[in-house]
Amino acid sequence: MGPIQSFTFDPEQLRIEWSDGRVSELIALWLRDHCQMPASRNPANGQRLLNITDIAEDIAIAEVTLQDDRLLVEFSPDGHRSEFDLDWLRDNCYCLNQQADDRSEAGKILWQGQSFPQGLPRCRYDDFRENANARRDALRAVRDYGFVLLDEVDCQPGEILNVIAQFGYVRETNYGPLFDVRTSVDPSNLAFTNLGLGCHLDNPYRDPVPGLQLLHCLESSTSGGESILQDGFMAADLLRRENSQHFRLLCQNWINFRFRDARADLRSRVPFIEVNDLGEVVKVRFNNRSIDTLKLPPATLREFYPAYRHYAGILEREELQIVFKLRPGELMLFDNTRVLHARKAYSASGSRHLQGAYSDLDGLYSSLRLLEAAS
Repeated sequence: MGPIQSFTFDPEQLRIEWSDGRVSELIALWLRDHCQMPASRNPANGQRLLNITDIAEDIAIAEVTLQDDRLLVEFSPDGHRSEFDLDWLRDNCYCLNQQADDRSEAGKILWQGQSFPQGLPRCRYDDFRENANARRDALRAVRDYGFVLLDEVDCQPGEILNVIAQFGYVRETNYGPLFDVRTSVDPSNLAFTNLGLGCHLDNPYRDPVPGLQLLHCLESSTSGGESILQDGFMAADLLRRENSQHFRLLCQNWINFRFRDARADLRSRVPFIEVNDLGEVVKVRFNNRSIDTLKLPPATLREFYPAYRHYAGILEREELQIVFKLRPGELMLFDNTRVLHARKAYSASGSRHLQGAYSDLDGLYSSLRLLEAAS
């Protein structure tokens, strides 16, 4: 019988025993709701044509037959007939497969400072633009590790926008489509000084936060100013292993972030660590400069501060960080919901000019899926 040993059914469900001994029990309503026939789904795009309310509440399985590698299911009371490919049933069965979540820690490679003995993930910009396989591998690095470095990017103002166009779309903010990172008088943000900056993620005061950040080095003749990257998912995992109660406190208690200047007043209410329904980390947030007044209940606040201090302490562990000097023509592309970045202070003499821009993860993941399907 091929991939299945046997199947049985009653009005309420279809039971399949697969050749490897695993079992699927598929209820009638799920089967009717997931019908793949043209009457139920648009053949061109796969989108549903029916609302759940269009299906009878007393839907039942009337008959099931096997034909080649398909199961033919007839329903009552409407007499509708569906055909299900066995491979599709196996790949989509809710008994054997969890909901897809390609953003969570479960599918990532967690790292720390010594995790790249062969060098950091890199790609020549010309290859990124002209070679689909090179672009696929670079985007995979962002998916798996949270970052990639592009080399030999033209040191022209605005080139960063052309980089984004290779995989997605610009996420414009109050800073415009891009922003310049260099010392300024009366800066609206400490990033626009020569001070060192601790590990942080950008824009936690936005909801949704930009999922990707890019920083392109145009000039660098100062002393100091080394870039630092850190895996926030690794930091969250360490917190969970070292003190599970601290981890829960930072997941369960939402706090306010805020940024304001003469042109903007941005606020969000979110947790430091966001988990999905499986308890897997999907986003981290940390930006000490942008935390608004903490206004938790007194008893919670007393527990929250030790957890907050613990997490902040992990983010200061040098062995978890990678440190490197960003040279002219190099560009960092990183996941702003996972990878924290920082920089060391730099001298007032010389010149340091970076351009930054934001994009969103959905565009990158979409481009990566298309590249993988074509390869």
